[in-house]
Amino acid sequence: MEIDKQSSHTSGADASLSAAAGGEGSSAGRGPASPIEFRLDPSSGVPTYLQLVQQVEHALRLGYLKPGDQLPKVRDVVALLAINPNTVLKAYRNLEMKGLAAGRPGQGTFIEGTLSQVALPELAGLRRSLLVWLATADTAGLDEDGIVALFTSALRDFHERRVGSATPGGAAGGESEAVA
Repeated sequence: MEIDKQSSHTSGADASLSAAAGGEGSSAGRGPASPIEFRLDPSSGVPTYLQLVQQVEHALRLGYLKPGDQLPKVRDVVALLAINPNTVLKAYRNLEMKGLAAGRPGQGTFIEGTLSQVALPELAGLRRSLLVWLATADTAGLDEDGIVALFTSALRDFHERRVGSATPGGAAGGESEAVA
């Protein structure tokens, strides 16, 4: 699996996920390829180690990574992204502290936990719907920044309504349509 890190102005870790071909991403004689390949967005403002953490979390939520999967070896990430090994180690330690990964001496770092919330068939349907929405937004003339702004605003409104409806005297759905 490959995670392509595109420009993201919200969290710095929104990623487009696609399955990688067979042995892609592994070096000869180093063992099986990892199902994830990191990409960085230097313009996101999100620290590099946190971009790596967020990409793993997103892959877990979407079911692309599962317990037992090996994360890329530190040296491979360093070679691919031209970053300091301590940055990768910091990301992997963060994942370990969250209970999502564990290092195995001499073997690498492996996924131990999961964040998957929705079954893959439901995710596929939601993704198709989102792609239709994105095409509609593109046809309406929104560029990537406009799409991100609109989606972020709608997500914030959705969250506020959900939280507001759970509290006494909270806002009910259908109030104002605020745009960020």
